[in-house]
Amino acid sequence: MLNYRVKVMEDGICIMKKRIASEEYLLRAQKLTKKQTEYLYSRMGGKLGRRLEDQKIAPLEALAIQLEKEDEDLKEWRERFSEIKANKGKGDN
Repeated sequence: MLNYRVKVMEDGICIMKKRIASEEYLLRAQKLTKKQTEYLYSRMGGKLGRRLEDQKIAPLEALAIQLEKEDEDLKEWRERFSEIKANKGKGDN
């Protein structure tokens, strides 16, 4: 599960929501090879990529967040694909 840092103003309005890296993924990011790191950077985009370019986030933290995001995406994809396979199997009968 992704962790977020949220800044809430006195009136209760949320003005900022940033992902933060968990310890588990920071450790995994430290163990990446140079080639694995390059592949991960190449898939990084959007706000995370901009935060890294603007030096608002440390490279290790950016890698950890990207790893965590990709794991979440893969988990969601597997769940959806499993549902599709189950529904397809029901339609064959």
